[in-house]
Amino acid sequence: MEFKLSQLSLILFHISLLFSLSTSFDIETICNITPYPSFCKLLLVNYPYSKTIQDYSRYCISESLSKANDFHSLVNKHLQASQPNSYALKDCQFLANLNVDFLSTTSQAIKSTKTLDKDQVHTLLSAIMTNLDTCFEGLQMSEPMSSSSVAQDLSPHLINDTMLYSVSLALFTHGWDSKNNLLPYNGLSNPNGLPLNLGPLLRGGGYSKNWKRVFYELGLCGVKVNEMVIVNSDGSGDFTTITEAVNSAPSNTEANSGYFGIYVVGGTYKEYVDIPSSKKYLLMVGDGINQTVITGDRSVGSNWTTFNSATFAVSATGFVGVDLTFRNTAGAIMGQAVAVRNGADLSAFYRCSFEGYQDTLLTHSMRQFYRECDIYGTVDFIFGNAAVVFQNCNILPRQPLKGQFNPITAQGREDPNQNTGTSIHHCNIRPTSDLASSNFTVKTYLGRPWKKYSRTVYMQSFMDSFIDPAGWHEWNVTLDTLYYAEFQNNGPGSDTSNRVTWPGYHVIGVAEASNFTVSNFIMGESWLPSTGVRYNGGLYYI
Repeated sequence: MEFKLSQLSLILFHISLLFSLSTSFDIETICNITPYPSFCKLLLVNYPYSKTIQDYSRYCISESLSKANDFHSLVNKHLQASQPNSYALKDCQFLANLNVDFLSTTSQAIKSTKTLDKDQVHTLLSAIMTNLDTCFEGLQMSEPMSSSSVAQDLSPHLINDTMLYSVSLALFTHGWDSKNNLLPYNGLSNPNGLPLNLGPLLRGGGYSKNWKRVFYELGLCGVKVNEMVIVNSDGSGDFTTITEAVNSAPSNTEANSGYFGIYVVGGTYKEYVDIPSSKKYLLMVGDGINQTVITGDRSVGSNWTTFNSATFAVSATGFVGVDLTFRNTAGAIMGQAVAVRNGADLSAFYRCSFEGYQDTLLTHSMRQFYRECDIYGTVDFIFGNAAVVFQNCNILPRQPLKGQFNPITAQGREDPNQNTGTSIHHCNIRPTSDLASSNFTVKTYLGRPWKKYSRTVYMQSFMDSFIDPAGWHEWNVTLDTLYYAEFQNNGPGSDTSNRVTWPGYHVIGVAEASNFTVSNFIMGESWLPSTGVRYNGGLYYI
């Protein structure tokens, strides 16, 4: 009876909380649900007009937009002064500009509760915190905070804005009853997906003259392509570089207007491709893994920031990449060297390869999906703070430098209200041949916690014997605030009997695992069908 009464009390508490969303709140009660109660109270004490938690949320988001504009102006001022740590400042400028855009979008969206896309706003508010943290880390790496006048000037703004953004996120999450508790979903979706090989379709009728035929073929799979351009380094296409093709795409395409297609003919393209946020809904197709290769060699060892070392970077909503290889050839000796940096919402990569060593794939922010991809690397080679699902992928740790170990993932969730995390579903985790035949011992782990609320889940995946029995490796964070979980994995490395005993580690069941599926974790049913990419919305039946 005591157990049932406690359950009833919990249910009544949640009912009263939901009821009170439209009633008055005192500041003490409101601020205690945020990670920074004292800061929150100082922020809200001079705002006497609020009647509901939603009013307070709107006020905090308005303040966040104002502070984001101030920070953007301050970064621009330092850049104009030609400061020596310009790479880090350029990262901050780029990220600060994104934050202004994201908060402007959010401020408009929350004016109406009837048409509000809660998951999109939750994603944007999660991303602004990630952007600010990336700026902060870049400055710290480029020059010690204590000795840099730029860092000393920006640091108070970074700290205060982080708390403000966190409060805004917390109030939105509670005030709009956003996606806190996810419902289970099972079932297969979109069994057809994109055609198995687009290359012959495009080549068959003479490159760009044949794009209407390609449009027809793609249309059979529900993909709407308005125009297709061809990239070929030999000059026989529309462009000789990928960057030229990206620049030719229309800006700010609407979601329902269809894709601008870029077909990249097989070959090796040594260029640094950056798809800005204005180039929305691009479909980029190659001739296949190891056939169409985009390569570069920037690294932290050659004085780039981790963020800016990417061979291929995308921040434009709705990007889809198919049959491409992305490579960073800097090598293990050069440290962090990113092959792809993805901060594009509603983005998908299908049958692509990501090749590097440390920090190969930066899933930086927003909602992302990877299907039937190969990811190679050593230390933290899948890292970032997106809400991301990898499905039916090959995850391939390779031989690191002597003395290093291989943590596959380093997830960067830094706030308990962010909707972010890494879900690895129905994948194969196997060593590359050089790691398997290594003449020195290399320990490989499923991941380590980069940030305080790091969240990573492996589900229904094959794990080879090279995975260390402990499974996970600690970092400098509290082990009771992270969330690491495993569900129905198989193979000799999947035995959980000797796993870490951290408070934040869990072996989970069906109901909890369903929270991290395509349909629930990244709301894939609402956007993946239009990409044509194959996906399974729920758990596999095994």
